[in-house]
Amino acid sequence: MSAESNEESAHGIESRFGWPIGGIIAGAVGAAAFGLVMWLFDPEIVQVTIPAFYGLEAGGIAGWAIHIAHGAVLGVIFGFIVTREIMLGIIRTNPETEALSETGVTVRLVGAGLAFGLAIWAIIPLIVLPTLAGPVGGEAATEFPGTAVESLSGHALYGLVLGAVFAITIDVHHQPADSPFEE
Repeated sequence: MSAESNEESAHGIESRFGWPIGGIIAGAVGAAAFGLVMWLFDPEIVQVTIPAFYGLEAGGIAGWAIHIAHGAVLGVIFGFIVTREIMLGIIRTNPETEALSETGVTVRLVGAGLAFGLAIWAIIPLIVLPTLAGPVGGEAATEFPGTAVESLSGHALYGLVLGAVFAITIDVHHQPADSPFEE
């Protein structure tokens, strides 16, 4: 490790391995929040549908473990995306609109998390799951609430929590990034 990566930061984790760790933590916490929403609306999604998709028996903690693992993997993807120089440049750009210029990097990361959560909702339950589950799941695949309000709100909650926990965990203030909008 270089001397730069060993320096302590006043906020978050500062190292070349920081964003994957932050992504895993943020994704797992976001998935837990989303899982609670699903469990409150329809406990069978977590207890039956998720394990059944992998050919596992219903019950136990298998559904929760799979859901948290999915969230952690998606958290790493989010961490990778938002720590690339071009995305950091966009997040840290000082926009000319008064409302946005008053927001800090933390609020912008929460917004990026929300956008990521909504993108995940548009891709996974609306496109991927019906495509994969159709031949495998038969009628059960059509029962998965891909377009339901609960799914949308759960993915939005996942994204908000993901962005907030990532912003708290990882220091993105000192990473090099140039705004793609400035000349």
